[in-house]
Amino acid sequence: MNLEEKISLISRNLQEILGEDKLRSILEERDLSIYWGTATTGKPHVAYFVPMSKIADFLKAGCEVTILFADLHAYLDNMKAPWELLELRTQYYEHVIKAMLESIGVPIEKLRFVKGTDFQLSREYTLDVYKLSSVVTQHDAKKAGAEVVKQVDHPLLSGLLYPGLQALDEEYLKVDAQFGGVDQRKIFTFAEKYLPALGYAKRIHLMNPMVPGLTGGKMSSSEEESKIDLLDKKEDVKKKLKRAFCEPGNVESNGILSFVKHVLFPLHGEFVISRDEKWGGCKTYTEYDELERDFIAQTVHPGDLKNSVEVALNKLLDPIRKKFQVPEMQKLTRAAYPQPTKQQKGVSKGPAAENDEIIPSRLDIRVGRITSVERHPDADSLYVEKVDVGEAEPRTVVSGLVQYVPVDELQNRDVILLCNLKPQKMRGIESQAMLLCASIEGEKRKVEPLNPPEGSAPGERVFVVGFENGAADDELKPKKKVFEKLQVDFKISDDCTAQWQQKNFMTKLGVVTCKSLKGGNIS
Repeated sequence: MNLEEKISLISRNLQEILGEDKLRSILEERDLSIYWGTATTGKPHVAYFVPMSKIADFLKAGCEVTILFADLHAYLDNMKAPWELLELRTQYYEHVIKAMLESIGVPIEKLRFVKGTDFQLSREYTLDVYKLSSVVTQHDAKKAGAEVVKQVDHPLLSGLLYPGLQALDEEYLKVDAQFGGVDQRKIFTFAEKYLPALGYAKRIHLMNPMVPGLTGGKMSSSEEESKIDLLDKKEDVKKKLKRAFCEPGNVESNGILSFVKHVLFPLHGEFVISRDEKWGGCKTYTEYDELERDFIAQTVHPGDLKNSVEVALNKLLDPIRKKFQVPEMQKLTRAAYPQPTKQQKGVSKGPAAENDEIIPSRLDIRVGRITSVERHPDADSLYVEKVDVGEAEPRTVVSGLVQYVPVDELQNRDVILLCNLKPQKMRGIESQAMLLCASIEGEKRKVEPLNPPEGSAPGERVFVVGFENGAADDELKPKKKVFEKLQVDFKISDDCTAQWQQKNFMTKLGVVTCKSLKGGNIS
């Protein structure tokens, strides 16, 4: 492939390139290195096929391509991804993006995949963030993120950090160019202005147009009616396409036509309109402009266009659906995107009302690590443990496990603790938390401490799916019996997962389990 062919392929369907001269000069000497980043927030949808098809172009042109899973950015953008779910969402994105690339025939072994927190928490990167903050004005930081960072009445400082981190990524990923949507333009020009202030080179910026959603505006993860999810069933795809904005003869804000232009044509080099013979029969288009002209002339009906896109889209989605039908992928999807709980009618959303609701987020449940275990001096059935729960000093916990768990199985063990019960003296020693265990009653009672996911750290929060964001009570009032009322619905599932009302207990690394007591209670 010669120089002009490479430039043509790299620039195909882009809305704008900043640094075309530099692009040409690099390609005259060697292949281009590019990165595309995606913040791991809402579920990716079919509009993600637009950057995927461009990534295919870049690879065909011999470019070295890096895909960045920007997990830290997802958190900084008004906490679109809660910290507890960050790791799970990053895993989901990695699986689904790779499935999309495989669906369109991109050889993923030629790509480099990087997670933001793998390098953005390093000493050098952090120092550069501070250096950047000393030269960037608040006005420029806010302006740069205006099209990308969620705009709210009372913006957080994290949103001002977002553009600077995205600029620094260009240097730390050692690329020549960054690729993104045209909505990123202000961040790109911010990077061009401020990276040289730190002694780093100005990069090339390649921008895709923004593809309209089904309702005519931007396709967004947060607007259900504007998008088709990658895991939507065929009947849901049909339903959404049927309702999509596609006015006869109107090509403006037409998400259906835009998808054909930016995804189907680049991938297949043609597009087939399937229709009845009485309406002209099937027609194969090898140029998008011809299809657009026929649509404007109304020789292509919106219904036929939608039906033809439905067929082509389902062919792209089928391999992704198949990959996510396996139990482990379904489990990951549920964990990364738990169903929101519905607000009860007539209940205010204010703090006072939340404190009266009996909901799991009121419990301060954490991962703990037992640092020492001794027999209680005045009670043969009790242990006295020192447990690290991420605070300055370990907590003292008294538990009745002597008959069920040997000392050596508790020493240095990671456990789950309820930390906001009122401290209570047990045979003269104050217990400052409750160690949560699974149990089964019978002729011989069996008890097993709950296990956090492997790799968990002391102090990590444990939450119930759907109740990630609520604030725990400082201390549970004994008369209110909040824990007791919730504990009635604590159970161990058939796969040994701890649950409340069939919703999993989790940390950011996965589910809380026990060793073997299926169907047991938790106390």
